[in-house]
Amino acid sequence: MNDFKDINYTEVSDFQLDKFQELISKLFQCCQERMQYQCERFQLPDAEFRCLILFGDERYLTAKNIAQKMNVVKSRVSKIIDGLTKKHLIQCIADPEDSRVKLLSLTSRGQKKINEIKQFMENVHGQVLSQMAPDQRKAMLTNLDILKASMEAVKDMMV
Repeated sequence: MNDFKDINYTEVSDFQLDKFQELISKLFQCCQERMQYQCERFQLPDAEFRCLILFGDERYLTAKNIAQKMNVVKSRVSKIIDGLTKKHLIQCIADPEDSRVKLLSLTSRGQKKINEIKQFMENVHGQVLSQMAPDQRKAMLTNLDILKASMEAVKDMMV
């Protein structure tokens, strides 16, 4: 693992570091509260909600795909899949190319739930953006891109 103590922080003031840590903490807390609200609103446990969202851009997933994307063990994914299957939100079918592989896909009920979730999220994000003037939105989106790139660069250094 890389050692971070060799990095030069001379250009980052204590005020900037404290403010950044405080803002990141508050943003994270806000996101957690929104996730909790969403789970309650859509009547899904957190893990099932996060798993269901993975199907938004995918036609099929496997348990292995889900485990990797959610960063959980396959046995945990099995429980999540069971919960979503019992709610008739996903279904399991055999892969036509390899019968040993089980493909998971949304049911029509699951697709409807995903559409409701996407609409809710668009409304929430639209409300957040509407709190800012158009020029502030543009600057904020640019700065979030910079933040994301910086965070990914630091994450890559941790490997």
